[in-house]
Order: sequence, then structure tokens, then C-alpha cells
Amino acid sequence: MNNTEQGHKSGFISIIGRPNVGKSTFLNRVIGQKIAIMSDKPQTTRNKVQGVLTTNDAQFIFIDTPGIHKPKHKLGDFMMKVAQNTLKEVDVILFMVNASEGYGRGEEFILEKFQSIRTPIFLVINKIDLVHPDELMQMIDSYKEKYNFSEIIPISALEGNNVENLLGQIKKYIPEGPQYYPADQVTDHPERFIVSELIREKALHLTREEIPHSLAVLIDKMERRDEKDIVHVMATIIVERDSQKGIVIGKQGKMLKEIGQRARVDIENLLGSKVFLELWVKVQKDWRNKMSQLRDFGFREDEY
Repeated sequence: MNNTEQGHKSGFISIIGRPNVGKSTFLNRVIGQKIAIMSDKPQTTRNKVQGVLTTNDAQFIFIDTPGIHKPKHKLGDFMMKVAQNTLKEVDVILFMVNASEGYGRGEEFILEKFQSIRTPIFLVINKIDLVHPDELMQMIDSYKEKYNFSEIIPISALEGNNVENLLGQIKKYIPEGPQYYPADQVTDHPERFIVSELIREKALHLTREEIPHSLAVLIDKMERRDEKDIVHVMATIIVERDSQKGIVIGKQGKMLKEIGQRARVDIENLLGSKVFLELWVKVQKDWRNKMSQLRDFGFREDEY
């Protein structure tokens, strides 16, 4: 079907869920490219990441949000506002839960936020590959008692199980509308943002328990040098304490080198070019509680 013909659908879909239920894995599975960072640590998504899926007769614009939680600092307050604002003026909300975890305060907190919302809400039970079918049925029955969901759909984002069915159900709920983005565009974020996220993912993954979420990445310079088609990227990893700086750099610079090598592979795949990546580490004490620094690092409340 031509996109200009009547019947083309387009809609905005918000993905909501407690930290670490697999929202980024799902988004990357649907889009087919790595545009949301994945980590085994909760709450690694800070900005709204839009993933755009275009088919011959529909366009799905997904919004991945920070996990909804009770905030503990100013960055947390900001992230909560971003998450809650995405519930407004979207066409479908996907409330994603982990099949292998029970119902808890986190889910209860999110369901409270849904009480005043008229938008269709799907319960998406992810990671079904980790549980027995009997457990899954019990979970579905339990959630039915707590909220009147528009649809309840079990999936495995990692394995791809039932994801196509979920997309088909979403399509029934989104309205007729134009194609907002070009067919080959998968995200509305500039390349610099995705590059910074790829670097931050590697730093979080490699430092694991030693570095909490007090880590940001600034792209100082990113330019393509025509003579060899090499993209030069200069970036600074921001931490809160001197001890964290030492961990990120590592003995004789080994950790920083490893972060750079792993990030460079993903950045080259993203840009389709050879990449020369230079990384520095800088201490900005208590940056998560300073609004001026949050703005410097791209967390702009007025944009949401």
C-alpha cells in the first residue's frame, strides 16, 4: 500500500516498566538496530529514545523511558518527569513486566500512575522463556484482577517470541495517520547522542558494581575527515569522585582502553565508517544533584 493512500496508520507507543524488565532489549529487537543501551544495571536509560519501525502500511514510533521509580535525587526527579510525561498524548502504552519476578511495590507504584489515564494500556509480560507456562497463566490471572488492561500479551524480547503478534495488536489501536519519519530512519536522536550512549554502555558494563549511575558521557568533538573517511570522536566520561576516575582509567590505563575498543566497534557499525576514538575521564563532584550540570549533560527538562 502506498503511504499516501487512505488506511495508512501511524502512532506513538510509550514503553513503561520497572527498571531492568527488558524495555531496551524489546526496542532493539523491534527496530533491528542497537539504539537503546542495554545493561544488567537498572535505570540506564536517561533520555527519551525514539525507535521508529516503518512497514508498508504503518509506522510505529516507540518511546523508551527511564524506569518509573520513587526518585532519590534531582536526576531521579528529572527522569520521573520524563517517564510520566510520555504517558500523555501517546496512542498506546506498553506496561512491561518481568515474567520471572513477582508483583511488588514497583508495579503497584506504576499501576497507581495509570488510574487517571484513558490511553489503551497493554500488559506485556517479557522474559517468558524463563518461566513454566503454568506460572505464566497464574501471573496473567493475578494482573487481570489488578487492572483492566486493553490487551495482555506474553513475549520474549530476547528470543523474539510473540513480538510480531504484539506489533499486530498495537496496529489495531493506533490511528490512521501520515508517515512522520523517512522509511530508513530508525531514531530521532542525533548521532552524537547514540555515540555517547554506546560509550556509556561499555563503561557501565566493564566497571559493573564499582561504578553506579554516577557516570555520564560528553561528546566534545565529532568530525569526519574526508581524506580517509575516518570519523574522529573525542569524548569525556564524567564521574562524581576521584576514586571512580581511577576505576574507569584502570591500572596503566587498561580499563579506559578496553572501554574505548569495545565502544569503537559499535560506533563503527552505527556510522558505517572507521572511527578514531579518544576518551578522557573528568570528575564533576555530585553532578547528579546540580541542575546546571544536568543541563550541560543534555538533561533538559523543558524539552519534555
